[in-house]
Amino acid sequence: MSEKIVSTKNNLQVIYEDNHLIVVNKRVGDIVQGDKTGDKPLSDVVKEYIKEKYNKPGEVFLGVVHRLDRPTTGIVVFARTSKALTRLNDLFKNRETQKTYWAVVKNRPSKEEDTLVHFLKRNPKNNTSKAHVKEVPDSKKASLTYTVIKALNNYFALEIDLHTGRHHQIRSQLAAIGSPIKGDLKYGFDRSNPDGGIHLHARKLVLQHPVTKEPLTLIAPVPDDTIWKSI
Repeated sequence: MSEKIVSTKNNLQVIYEDNHLIVVNKRVGDIVQGDKTGDKPLSDVVKEYIKEKYNKPGEVFLGVVHRLDRPTTGIVVFARTSKALTRLNDLFKNRETQKTYWAVVKNRPSKEEDTLVHFLKRNPKNNTSKAHVKEVPDSKKASLTYTVIKALNNYFALEIDLHTGRHHQIRSQLAAIGSPIKGDLKYGFDRSNPDGGIHLHARKLVLQHPVTKEPLTLIAPVPDDTIWKSI
């Protein structure tokens, strides 16, 4: 299990790459795939990196396997071949991956460790999800386990293992127990971070390599930030 950046170019931090996939450490503000903002997506930056590094003529194939919210940082996996994309899609769809996040909150949860189960209902108008204790119409069950891993100056660091992958799941579930993530105005934190991000980081991903079948454990170094660096 290594915590390293394989290469950095044009602010792109590559954690792992081979002929089948490339894994990068997303920065605050990056969008994984193009959207209505028209901002340049991370997928295009990765394509340019591959094209330049390997001197590839023509269009570079790159498959988007999953996404992270724009204000979130950490691991994002892209497929470099259609075969890898199909298999990676299946791994994520069938929950055959293990995702671990780190979050920084101001309010310490009442328990040092707990499994949270809520029913999330998405509101497309303001792009949020509300966590309900009981099932409500059009809601989806969401489950995660958190552990308080460190007390920081004025904050607490949590490690979170996701059991489901719902829209804004960690953000809404932590807010529901009174521990919104630092900088997350949308879910009740009192002020924004200077960079517009939130202190939620996709820290670790464990999965089977889509082609070689070897186990992969990927770790994304935390952002260069005083609070993150103190964990």
